[in-house]
Amino acid sequence: MARHILAIDQGTTSSRAIVFDADGRAVASAQKELTQYFPADGWVEHDAVEIWTDTLAVCREALAAADLAAADVAAIGITNQRETAVLWDRATGQPVHRAIVWQDRRTSAMCRELRAGGHESLIRRKTGLLIDPYFSASKVAWLLEHVDGLRARAEAGEIAFGTVDSWLLYTLTGGAVHATDATNAARTLLFDIRTHRWDDDLLALFNIPRAMLPEVKDNAADFGSTAPDLLGAPIPVAGMAGDQHAAVVGQCCFEPGMIKSTYGTGAFALLNIGDTFVESRNRLLTTIGYRLGGRTTYAMEGAIFVAGAAVQWLRDGLGIIATAAESEALAREVPDTAGCYMVPAFTGLGAPYWDAEARGALIGLTRDTQRAHIARAALEAQGYQTRDLMEAMTADSGTAPVSLRVDGGLVANDWACQFLADILDIDVERPTVIETTALGAAYLAGLQVGLYDGLDDLTHRWRRDRLFAPAMAAGDRERLYAGWTAAVRRVMTEHR
Repeated sequence: MARHILAIDQGTTSSRAIVFDADGRAVASAQKELTQYFPADGWVEHDAVEIWTDTLAVCREALAAADLAAADVAAIGITNQRETAVLWDRATGQPVHRAIVWQDRRTSAMCRELRAGGHESLIRRKTGLLIDPYFSASKVAWLLEHVDGLRARAEAGEIAFGTVDSWLLYTLTGGAVHATDATNAARTLLFDIRTHRWDDDLLALFNIPRAMLPEVKDNAADFGSTAPDLLGAPIPVAGMAGDQHAAVVGQCCFEPGMIKSTYGTGAFALLNIGDTFVESRNRLLTTIGYRLGGRTTYAMEGAIFVAGAAVQWLRDGLGIIATAAESEALAREVPDTAGCYMVPAFTGLGAPYWDAEARGALIGLTRDTQRAHIARAALEAQGYQTRDLMEAMTADSGTAPVSLRVDGGLVANDWACQFLADILDIDVERPTVIETTALGAAYLAGLQVGLYDGLDDLTHRWRRDRLFAPAMAAGDRERLYAGWTAAVRRVMTEHR
């Protein structure tokens, strides 16, 4: 039996493929940076064809680097940037427009009108989400209204909609399969996460034809096989999950009360709340953590729109660092930020504020402010934003978390992990594999094809690389956080 899994991790800024062995060890990987398009203020787009061609290229490169053929791969797992919307022609397989990315805010006015119309309670009750441009439905509605002739073609069944997982599955299978998984469906504003069905009321609200929608499957399922000519032979696609849900699996957060936070382009904390839907009272999201064997585990989620993207901005926007790794060295050069705060609301504020019109700011600048202070402020912002989420989760659950499992590229930064522990006043645990989104996708595929016996088998494989314990004095912690909350108020639209 083949003992390797090929994990596809298609993210906001890059497309990656990682080959894992059956023990969850990365054997080889390949990665390509993804072009970002910003056609107007607050608009963010990707080229779906580039996503596909890059994904295929990195899969081939990773298999070659591992010296493996298709026959050596038991299955493929896919994890992806969520909420990004792709529409394509079913006959040609060609996208009808660039993909509209989850960060895109062009539908802010549409979402305001829906909220003003009193529709949010319906959406909260069915989807666990809020009305916000972040989610897929308003992006699809925008495309149907702004691409000539598209609505008529969609109503005739000629157009397919999918999030990035669905698009990749369609292209990998040579157009044979149009499907998604429960976690990605849960992020569209169109899927009732209690009944597990595309919802007629929500489709009518956004005026989206049902004919566009993919079939929804469990996270570990038979998603078809790759077209034979792509990788040398057909490989089963057996696992699929949105990136944050895949990280829940990769971090083995299988018990209620366990929490993980992933720091990639954005940052997303998910708290396992078990098998019962609970609506947040503090503007967090209720979502599907994972669905296996038809059984759903729900999660409470806090979404931060800009995390690693703030460090990327230091590199590409300000030019004060050459590599992301330099941010740690700069942060260590100064004892504090000298009163400087970065509020990285480049694409609005996510949970618990949900202010689509807020914009980023550097606050507290003086003539003495140096690039080290700004770099440190960018890293500190990730701790403050995470504390915002933890405060809301504690208020919802009535129990403060005792530890936080972290992953994603940013947590290779020891300084950032220690600041997280300090500002949260809880232990922060970093696993040996920090790319847990890809690992989670591999685990899901492995469950489907029998490489693993179940969730307990996965739990025993989790290993901690390092524990960061809080060391900051309580008075300093609260003073810094009070400065952050004051800075956030300065950028929110209600305070302008």
